Amino acid sequence: MIDSRILIGAAALCAAMLSVNAEAKLYKWVDDKGTTHYGETIPPEYANRDTQTLDKGRIKDRDATFDPKMKAAPQGSPEEIRAAKEVERRDNALLNTYSNEKEIDLARDRNLLQVEARVNSYTTLLKSAETTLADLHKEQEEFTKKGRKIPASLTSDIAEGEALVAKRKMELENSKQEMEAVKARYAADKQRYRELKGFAPPPAQ
Repeated sequence: MIDSRILIGAAALCAAMLSVNAEAKLYKWVDDKGTTHYGETIPPEYANRDTQTLDKGRIKDRDATFDPKMKAAPQGSPEEIRAAKEVERRDNALLNTYSNEKEIDLARDRNLLQVEARVNSYTTLLKSAETTLADLHKEQEEFTKKGRKIPASLTSDIAEGEALVAKRKMELENSKQEMEAVKARYAADKQRYRELKGFAPPPAQ
């Protein structure tokens, strides 16, 4: 007579094997030649293709979106994706460049020094150009008072002087605008840095 313990062990082993087979999934995929295949695993070269899972008599479609990396891909229009990547790039640059807020202030001050130097230079050049032009106008008035014909060279010098004054004014105005832009840019960088670091917003002034 067969030992009952052997029969019980064999029955348990069969049950375990049936359980494993019941849980195993059967996949269906098509190769490059159009041939349909079935198996418990999908070859790597076909992993990203449309497949079907035969699960307990039910067919489940599985397309390329099963890949977690593809699910994590940015969504939206090309312009939106580029904008999101640019924001990410700037954020990474901000965190990699500065260790604290004080370093942002120091970088701002260094840039402002350069712009302030240009503002001072253009201010001096503008005053010089205006003085020269004023002298030319006085000379022109003298000719007019005396009823004499104004020399062509003087007329030319006045035209050049007026053009130079206009140029210096534009250079000075551009430098002043650049100064405000530098302040605004570093203020925005500082605010974004605080957000990325999770700092509390500064108290309202």
